[in-house]
Amino acid sequence: MHLYKSSIGSVIVRNHEHRKIKDGSDWDSLINRDDLHKTLENKWESAQILTDTECFSDSVLAPIGTQEVWASGVTYFSSRLARMEESQDSGGGDFYSRVYQAARPEIFLKATPSRVVGHKQSFRIREDSDWDVPEPELTLYATTSGKIVAYTIGNDVSSRSIEGENPLYLPQAKTYDKCACLGPCLYVPEEPISSDSEISLSIKRADKEVYFGSTRLSEMKRTLEELVGYLFRETSFEQGVFLMTGTGVVPGNDFTLQKGDIVSITIDSIGTLVNSVE
Repeated sequence: MHLYKSSIGSVIVRNHEHRKIKDGSDWDSLINRDDLHKTLENKWESAQILTDTECFSDSVLAPIGTQEVWASGVTYFSSRLARMEESQDSGGGDFYSRVYQAARPEIFLKATPSRVVGHKQSFRIREDSDWDVPEPELTLYATTSGKIVAYTIGNDVSSRSIEGENPLYLPQAKTYDKCACLGPCLYVPEEPISSDSEISLSIKRADKEVYFGSTRLSEMKRTLEELVGYLFRETSFEQGVFLMTGTGVVPGNDFTLQKGDIVSITIDSIGTLVNSVE
């Protein structure tokens, strides 16, 4: 089932039927449950059936409350190659090869909630960057205990020119206002998401598709549980946390985002996240 945060409340979608949860649960306390799937099943029976789904569609918000958004890097071979290429002039390319092979993954703080935008909202590229790309990523929601209970789609917008100049500039390349996109919902399955799930990225400019690429979760070098396990080492999350799991879809070196571009990211079983460049 799919759980949406919206301006009209929390909405469960199951078999194309939309129902609004009536008990007034705040978002953080609703999703921070190790038994989230069972909780939503129980709430489904008493939830209010929505007939005006078009109105609901316009009310969808980013599926985040007070949680932080963290991200993983260099979890796909294609990402390893891209990071090495962008950093070769600065002499930092070897770092990315080494972290790809290392036991410890690259994990960093991506965004606070105020820097996250939702479905159909616009994100920003840095004014002081001349090479910017979207990074389509499966994003996990893990509860306070570290259990993965839901999945969503993330766009880890990045400045390749800034990170490529010096790997130590990664926080500036990754974290700024409106730097992250999440949505359109939380996918809350009874079983873990399939490793055969496809992730695709489409970018349109003036109604013309200028880039398309795809990969599968099975191409990821690390397991989802491994990434969450490292994130929770010595770090606690009072309301749970979102973790982007890295990208395996990397536009070529001749591509950079432009204002007005429409970025669509689709992941099997979850849906499609659509955002524009502000």
